[in-house]
Amino acid sequence: MTMNFFRGVMGGQPAGPQPTGAETIHKLCDRVASSTLLEDRRDAVRALKSLSKKYRLEVGTQAMDHLVHILQTDRSDSEILGYALDTLYNIICNDEEEEQDESEDENAQKQEEDLGVLFTDKFLADSENVTLLLTLLEEFDFHVRWPGVKLLTALLKNQCNQVQGVILVSPMGVSRLMDLLADSREVIRNDGLLLLQQLTKGNAAIQKIVAFENAFERLLDIITEEGSSDGGIVVEDCLLLLVNLLKNNSSNQNFFKEGSYIQRMKPWFEVGDDNSGWSAQKVTNLHLMLQLVRVMVSPVNSPGATSSCQKSMYQCGLLQQLCTILMATGVPADILTETINTVSEVIRGSQINQDYFASVNAPSNPPRPAIVVLLMSMVNERQPFVLRCAVLYCFQCFLYKNQKGQGEIVATLLPSTIDANSISAGQLLCGGLFSADSLSNWCAAVALAHALQDNLTQKEQLLRVQLATSLGKPPVSLLQQCTNILSQGDKINRRGSKVQTRVGLLMLLCTWISNCPIAVTHFLHNQENVPFLTGQISENLGEDERLVQGLCALLLGICIYYNDNSLENYTKEKLKQLIEKRIGKENFVEKLGFVTKHELYSRAAQKPQPVFPSPEQMLFDHEFTKLVKELEGVITKAVHKTSEEEKKEEEVKKTLEQHDSIVIQYKDLIRDQDTQIQELREQVSTLSLNSEQMHNQITQQQSQIQQHKDQYNILKLKLGKDSQGLSSNQGLSSSQGEGAHVNGLHSEELSQLREEVEELRRQHTLQHTQLSDKDSLINTLRCGAAAQTAEGGAGGSDNTDLLREVESLRSRVQSQCAEISQLQTERQELIRRAEAVSSAPASSSESSADTVKVSELESRLAAQTTETERLKEECRGLREGHAGLEQQLASAQSTVAIEQTEKTKLQQEVQESKKEQDDLLMLLADQDQKILNLKQRLRDLGETIEDEDELDARDQFGEDDDEDDEEEEDEENND
Repeated sequence: MTMNFFRGVMGGQPAGPQPTGAETIHKLCDRVASSTLLEDRRDAVRALKSLSKKYRLEVGTQAMDHLVHILQTDRSDSEILGYALDTLYNIICNDEEEEQDESEDENAQKQEEDLGVLFTDKFLADSENVTLLLTLLEEFDFHVRWPGVKLLTALLKNQCNQVQGVILVSPMGVSRLMDLLADSREVIRNDGLLLLQQLTKGNAAIQKIVAFENAFERLLDIITEEGSSDGGIVVEDCLLLLVNLLKNNSSNQNFFKEGSYIQRMKPWFEVGDDNSGWSAQKVTNLHLMLQLVRVMVSPVNSPGATSSCQKSMYQCGLLQQLCTILMATGVPADILTETINTVSEVIRGSQINQDYFASVNAPSNPPRPAIVVLLMSMVNERQPFVLRCAVLYCFQCFLYKNQKGQGEIVATLLPSTIDANSISAGQLLCGGLFSADSLSNWCAAVALAHALQDNLTQKEQLLRVQLATSLGKPPVSLLQQCTNILSQGDKINRRGSKVQTRVGLLMLLCTWISNCPIAVTHFLHNQENVPFLTGQISENLGEDERLVQGLCALLLGICIYYNDNSLENYTKEKLKQLIEKRIGKENFVEKLGFVTKHELYSRAAQKPQPVFPSPEQMLFDHEFTKLVKELEGVITKAVHKTSEEEKKEEEVKKTLEQHDSIVIQYKDLIRDQDTQIQELREQVSTLSLNSEQMHNQITQQQSQIQQHKDQYNILKLKLGKDSQGLSSNQGLSSSQGEGAHVNGLHSEELSQLREEVEELRRQHTLQHTQLSDKDSLINTLRCGAAAQTAEGGAGGSDNTDLLREVESLRSRVQSQCAEISQLQTERQELIRRAEAVSSAPASSSESSADTVKVSELESRLAAQTTETERLKEECRGLREGHAGLEQQLASAQSTVAIEQTEKTKLQQEVQESKKEQDDLLMLLADQDQKILNLKQRLRDLGETIEDEDELDARDQFGEDDDEDDEEEEDEENND
């Protein structure tokens, strides 16, 4: 039937031999290439599409170039574009939906995948084809956009890196793809999500571009529209894309946090009381949502970013919501496990989150802390393995960098805090440590080791824990019970003979006594422990026991390295002699290396979360691998050292500690002096600023005085002209009565002028007195400056400059006083002239004159009187202004004198501080030379000496030299 259709298309006759598929495809390709009618090309492309799945190889080999040409030339016809894109998708895609017989084997499937990669490479040979495809995605027509999205997705699946590179350099390439999320047709939007998933895999640059194209906002909106965790597969696709954008991308994580998108995650985890009947899709969605939270607070992120996200999750209530799920009933097991892991990383290393988690109680009667409920699951061998691992990880994260939490856990084991009516975390850990289940033994040992991690106080407190083993026997310490189980392994097969149990106990003991000499002493006090360890190390055991031998060697090495020689029978030297006799140093070091060479060691060292394929492979803890890496080298060195080298090293260490303490004291002293010098410099700068301000005020006052002087000169000239005009008309006054009237007027004014002259004289006397006081002050300053100059230094030059400034101010004051005296003399001259004017009418009273001239004289006298009154008021104002200026000038000069005295004192203090610093630097140089000699002696003895102290000393000397240079430059500038 299909071949008849092709015959109809090609115009062939039904009679004759049937053409093969390859021949039919060849004819169709010729028709696509040669037909001038669009309808013919469209029919040929539609025929190729129908054959592309069955004859994938033939269509891909012969028709790909023609199909690409169709995409380039027939842009106006959406139907033919859709057929061409569908055909290309069929020959490139490797989907499982392709029709395959159930009998096909893996080789056939691999051959199909190879075809997809082959045709993808052929399509990508010209990068313009990808650009052409991006351009076609701008078409809104459904028959073009949808197959275009599917084709680009298939290309990304087969050759992701190559396609990503083309899209990255294409203008607006990522933006065009982001527009797919806004398409109103759900099928295109959903396939666009799949496209963006492939596009963002492993490419941080594209991930950043997608994020800044507002992807977070759009994806969260889609999740909300689709029903959040109750949504369908679209929610799953959105979450997968979010994980791609955020995982291992610090820039996007910060953008997600700063955009307040963490707060929008809280509603996802709201669960009801009835949690039965969860659909598989809801479980998948919630699992991805929890993964998204973990991506934001993963331990592999930078500590600052993780801490910031943890804080945001607590503040918005997300942590509280997760704890609600943790304590809820009916939650599926895998969701509960992932929730425990998520809560673990949200609280890891965050004190406020750890404190909140410690306060969470399970909804039981009576209420129990969530930590206790979780530990009950961890030590219960009937619980799933992955759940027990998750609880252990949660407990480890709760104690990570949480000394407060470590103290609370250890306190539940101490005799004074044990409550017989309730189950505590310590009781559960002890029960798991000595149970019949080896996995519980290991988990409890590791959990207890984390309660002691980097906490010397709790290591010492745990030595107080006493255990009641059986009735009628005295209690034994927890440390003794752990060593008893190890040493009696052959007798107690259900506990000690299992490798997992012994490894867990040895890890606990190594963590416990490391960096704790008191615990080492308690361990060595048991006479059976050292023989047991040497016996285990010296035996030739099988592969399974090699790890136990290595851990025993590590434990014995810790007893040597942290030994304070308080036990006479087990000093460092005696333990090393015992190793040399019973084991041999080389054999001991070889057995110690078994730990790091174990295949499971490197796996545990990769990440903090305990993830193991099976319970049998659960042997190493992540934090313990750090301890082994830290101690392996130092233990090896400690074992090979002789007693003389030990003594010399201890002596050198004590000497270095003494010198270090002296150096620290001198550093503190120099630091204090630097602070004092800085404060003095700030005071000098403040005083200099005040002096500059006073100079500015004096300059302003001088300008005001000059203005008043100019105004006074103008008034004086006006008054002189009026007096001359009045004397030239004295002979014209002839009337005796009128002359007497004028005389009366001038007599009143003369009395006022005399009073003003007396006032000016008093002011002049006062100014002379002030001037003499200033002269005495200046002489005192000169004597002080001369004495300081005799002492030498830059302080003398500074005082000389200040004295010069004071002398300049004094000369200015004297010149101003001279000007005032001159003005007073001129005022007296004016008064005399006025008296002469008043006496003129009296002497000429006997003469007669014309009445008209007398009237004129009277009017002129009245005008003169008015003018004199005005001048008098102006003179009074000038005197007041001048008095104020004199007062301000005196205040400024006294301030300058005070500042000069303070500056002299500061200069002396700076000189004394410099001398003290020079003495300290000489002492430091001597101490440093002694330290270098001692370190050289250590190097001669074969010891490796760290150079941190030398570098610190060089840095300190460099800083002191820089400060001396800065002080010399400041003194030169002051000169």
